[in-house]
Amino acid sequence: MVAGGLCLCGLFRLLCSLLLPALFLSGILCICLVVLLWGVWLWIQRKKQLRSAGRDGKRPLLVAFFHPYCNAGGGGERVLWCAIRTLQKKYRNVTCVVYTGDRDATGEEIVEGAFRRFNIKLIHPVKFVFLEKRFLVEASLYPHFTLLGQSLGSVFLGWEALLKCAPDIYIDSMGYAFTIPLFKYLGGCRVGCYVHYPTISTDMLSVVRNQDTRFNNAAFITSSPLFSKFKLVYYYFFAFMYGLVGSCSDVVMVNSSWTLNHILSLWRVGACTSVVYPPCDVQAFLDIPLEVEKSTGEYSIVSVSQFRPEKDHPLQIRAFAKLLKEKRVGQQPSLKLILIGGCRNQQDEERVNKLKHLCEELGVSDDVVFRINIPFEELKRHLAEATIGLHTMWNEHFGIGVVECMAAGTVVLAHNSGGPKLDIVVRHEGRVTGFLAEDEDSYAETMAYIFSLPPEKRLEIRESARHSVHRFSDQHFEDTFLLSVEPLFK
Repeated sequence: MVAGGLCLCGLFRLLCSLLLPALFLSGILCICLVVLLWGVWLWIQRKKQLRSAGRDGKRPLLVAFFHPYCNAGGGGERVLWCAIRTLQKKYRNVTCVVYTGDRDATGEEIVEGAFRRFNIKLIHPVKFVFLEKRFLVEASLYPHFTLLGQSLGSVFLGWEALLKCAPDIYIDSMGYAFTIPLFKYLGGCRVGCYVHYPTISTDMLSVVRNQDTRFNNAAFITSSPLFSKFKLVYYYFFAFMYGLVGSCSDVVMVNSSWTLNHILSLWRVGACTSVVYPPCDVQAFLDIPLEVEKSTGEYSIVSVSQFRPEKDHPLQIRAFAKLLKEKRVGQQPSLKLILIGGCRNQQDEERVNKLKHLCEELGVSDDVVFRINIPFEELKRHLAEATIGLHTMWNEHFGIGVVECMAAGTVVLAHNSGGPKLDIVVRHEGRVTGFLAEDEDSYAETMAYIFSLPPEKRLEIRESARHSVHRFSDQHFEDTFLLSVEPLFK
């Protein structure tokens, strides 16, 4: 007993003797880190000062957009190119830079793709900074702790971007909030961000807390109280870190009321946060004439969204299969489901193949058409011919595809949540602009109801929807975007 007490005393004295050296060493390491970071900051500022002047003798203001997948064809990319075009219109002494990982295309090809897909033509050339480490933000690299892995990966990718080009103004346009403090404090930039979808939301916390099975909450976790509690702790920790880095922004733009509510609760930067509805090319679709549908042998249901898991294309296919199954034998006209979207990478292509297999299993392969990375004119033609515009993503942050369907004159059927519920498929001047559903049964029932309406009644809904979409025009985006980013240019 006495020997044990002596051993403990000796151990305690040893620890006390090591405490001061450990504190001293920690202090030295902290000082070295601070000096290193200060040196990096000075080097970056020196690089900015050495930047060559423009034709008017003034050094151009470098505005950089962090968008590693700028060559994709989704709504986020439309926001990017519209934002760049807007700045080019407003500011003469601005050079726009895009950080991208799309090394399989040249800058000219990327700009041409933006024009082909979105009908957006830039006024001046854009400087592209091609990043080599985009794989660090690929979800496939992190089978577990995906949110944390991608966020930390984005810091390293942002570091590569900062070393290659140090801007005056930095705008994260793709949702990599963990890069914001890097560019603000090390890069000495004024920083802003456009949030399409919060990386984590209170809804995601609720899904884990309630042990609901979703695409981002596997069944083996929901079936285990222990795993669910562990994931909940992980989500709360990540939400705290996400709020911390997001609060570093000088300007925060969000794309909908739904996103605004979540960002305000997580980042708590209400004074510099504003809603900037994404630009929807409604004018191009408003050219499509609205008239009572003529009798035809086939009606089409069109879905416009990237082939990502959260878009829930399987729900569309299952609901469509249920609709066909319950349709009376020999009933005319026949129905087609047309899935239009962009594929960003091999994962998306594999997802499309799985959707095709699902169609085969449900016996609807001949009635479902996939149109991938199509030109804008083809998209417009499909929407002009469609009766229903279909959307199934739960808690869609906004829903550009929904707005485009409404502008084109389709009867929209969207998910009863997120942006479509709060901002888009709402009554306009007291009139119905579309319909909402939540599950396979309600989607099938609502589609059947829409087809049962007289063509004149569908025309009324289509006209009301079209009148309501002017809130989401390119011009409205330009006005609100410039108003929001103005503090960055002062």
